[in-house]
Amino acid sequence: MKTDIVLAGVGGQGILTIATILGAAALKENLYLKQAEVHGMSQRGGDVQSNLRISSSPIHSDLIPQGGADLIVSLEPMEALRYLPFLSSEGWIVTNTEPFVNIDNYPEMTAVETELARQPRVVAFNMDEKAKSVATVRSSNLVLLGAASPFIDIDTARIEEAIKGVFGAKGEKIVEQNIAAFRAGREAALSTIHK
Repeated sequence: MKTDIVLAGVGGQGILTIATILGAAALKENLYLKQAEVHGMSQRGGDVQSNLRISSSPIHSDLIPQGGADLIVSLEPMEALRYLPFLSSEGWIVTNTEPFVNIDNYPEMTAVETELARQPRVVAFNMDEKAKSVATVRSSNLVLLGAASPFIDIDTARIEEAIKGVFGAKGEKIVEQNIAAFRAGREAALSTIHK
């Protein structure tokens, strides 16, 4: 088993929280894990990208080579497209369709949507809207994690345990909201895949 994931988004969206949760779940399953946070983590609103490599055998590098990612997981559609060169020929894109317009020359959304539609394997929906409907918009990163989970060979119960571990100190209500967001994202992805 091996899953190489490029996590992408904008600072403050919770991309690194996804990496933390998946890392904790992978360790509980006695899997090997390497992570590299590559861009902009310290700047809210800046580009954030993390390489997350999970495997049942030892991993020698924390960076994913171009054409080597099984998944691009993004909370921002343009950021998903930015990392297309890293996606393998059989890889999937899982992305929020709601843009985070943080630059003056952000491309027209029709161009972004057209490029996403050209990709052969995509799960894309408005994760902010889904998060609001089951919890709070701040949980859209957990909707994204849920949507990506069918492509990651880690038991969903382990991921939910990791969510409890990460958010436990914030109280039961926050844990429940984040698990509800995770489940809603997973359900939405599964319904998209099985159309």
